[in-house]
Amino acid sequence: MTDDDQGIRERISKQGEEALGRIAEELAGNPLVVGALSRAFEAREKASQAQEAAMGALGIPSAADIERLTRRLRSVSQRLEGIEDAVDRLDDRLASIDERIEKATAKVGRSSKKAESDPRLEEIARDLAALRAAVAPGEEPPPRAQERLTVTES
Repeated sequence: MTDDDQGIRERISKQGEEALGRIAEELAGNPLVVGALSRAFEAREKASQAQEAAMGALGIPSAADIERLTRRLRSVSQRLEGIEDAVDRLDDRLASIDERIEKATAKVGRSSKKAESDPRLEEIARDLAALRAAVAPGEEPPPRAQERLTVTES
């Protein structure tokens, strides 16, 4: 291509852009076109509202309903994970307390002769047994591993 060809192309392109700009300005200034566009947008909004109402009457959720539900589900999932973490920490603390109670109970059991002679040790042994029953009332302690629900984003 020569410089002349490029110059002609640029001039034609510039003239075309200017012509399109003038047409757009005239259309934007024409009350008939502006009124038609306004009515078209109003009709679009009314159609959207009618569609949403019809979907609601049929029990079909809208995209906005699904988005709200998705956000709520994520929030509940995060809260549930926090609760599961807190339960795990509590379970670890209870296991630690249970171990200490077992050690103390074993120690008290080994010194049963002393317990007979010392009423205070006998009272401590009863308190420890009551505490153990309150912490783990059943014979079996609750399971340490708990299944977790995994939520993935789509």
